[in-house]
Amino acid sequence: MADTATAQEFDILVLGGGSGGYAAALRAVQLGFTVGLIEKGKLGGTCLHNGCIPTKALLHSAEVADSARSAAKYGINATFESIDMTAVNAYKDGIIAGKFKGLQGLIKAKGITVIEGAGRLTGQNTIEVDGTTYTGKNIVLATGSYSRSLPGLEIGGKVITSDQALTMDTIPSSAIVLGGGVIGCEFASVWKSFGVDVTIVEGLPSLVPNEDAVIVKNLERAFKKRGIKFNTGTFFDKVEQNDDGVKVTLVDGKTFEADLLLVAVGRGPVTDGLGYEDAGITLDRGFVITNDRLHTGVGNIYAVGDIVPGLQLAHRGYQQGIFVAEEIAGLKPVVVEDVNIPKVTYCEPEIASVGLTEKAAREKLGEDRVETQEYNLAGNGKSSILGTGGIVKLVREKDGPVVGVHMIGTRMGEQIGEAQLIVNWEAYPEDVAQLVHAHPTQNESLGEAHLALAGKPLHG
Repeated sequence: MADTATAQEFDILVLGGGSGGYAAALRAVQLGFTVGLIEKGKLGGTCLHNGCIPTKALLHSAEVADSARSAAKYGINATFESIDMTAVNAYKDGIIAGKFKGLQGLIKAKGITVIEGAGRLTGQNTIEVDGTTYTGKNIVLATGSYSRSLPGLEIGGKVITSDQALTMDTIPSSAIVLGGGVIGCEFASVWKSFGVDVTIVEGLPSLVPNEDAVIVKNLERAFKKRGIKFNTGTFFDKVEQNDDGVKVTLVDGKTFEADLLLVAVGRGPVTDGLGYEDAGITLDRGFVITNDRLHTGVGNIYAVGDIVPGLQLAHRGYQQGIFVAEEIAGLKPVVVEDVNIPKVTYCEPEIASVGLTEKAAREKLGEDRVETQEYNLAGNGKSSILGTGGIVKLVREKDGPVVGVHMIGTRMGEQIGEAQLIVNWEAYPEDVAQLVHAHPTQNESLGEAHLALAGKPLHG
């Protein structure tokens, strides 16, 4: 980390050096502001150190393991032997270390003053860090999130969160994952590839409940095929643990037993005890309430990232950090609604979506104002080469633009870039249909889906 600050007055003070905070700092110095960036841990925050990057490294190791198991299918004589968690962790930690070093260098090169220590908001333009008060004409709150639990569910022993799961040096023979959202499905996917007997417990009626219904159906079918078990529609009641493992009981009395329990019920905002409410900022269940310009309504204080209600995604944090820096500079940046922020769940198979689900579109636009189109990856050459099934589903306003793109399949997260452009630029199927999609790529599946929705399917 850069040297502790000597200056005490800045144009912008940022509290938190994670995705949202450091993005705000970087854009602010580009715009000519002086910036103090306060961080009590490591620059990069959850995403770099115990979130996005390490989990995706584990998922890649899992993909390699599965590739080794199925090598003969592709004419390769290889044998899967075992998972070496020491080596897996060394690979993962090497990725993190490289990115961390790069980020430190970038922050230093841009002239951002890093203030090491735990900060607390003490006024509309002041933050105290370990007894020293720093002043900012503008303040950006970016204190991030933590792995939360449920009331009465103590973390410890054989009951862990993703934080502990990322540093495990052994592989359990069995595991229960409490929560079938993004985090739960990703860890279940990794562990199954590592040879763990996995059961997901989700209180809502389905896994990944925020996704389009057809995507949910495809994921659940794929998980069953992989041998990942899940119980949906009944909520958790209690957990008991002893030297042998854990016993999870649901409210209907059904029980599950395993070596350990991963609690993956979401992330809570880090705002408690940081002086936010004392400064007059409105909190709701710990989240900072802002207007659509991310202003808190108090002084020149803004908030970004996981502490703002909505999607808890690193790239949303980046976008909001950039947005706030430009807002302070008077550039009047355009708001990107949460619904139009791309989402990827990196389990196997991957889920990628942006925009409205079919259900949400019908609720917003009217039952008779929505058209959909599904393209099966069975017709896509590159997907067949990779050995994956899945679909691309489009949702459009009748006689209007595409308002949602929903995809599932191995590596389909890589297709979210064009999908978000289609939705955010309000493209019509006819606009996309005339574009050329390279062959053979999975990207062709987007082109084929739009050709079909435009009324001129090629391979459909």
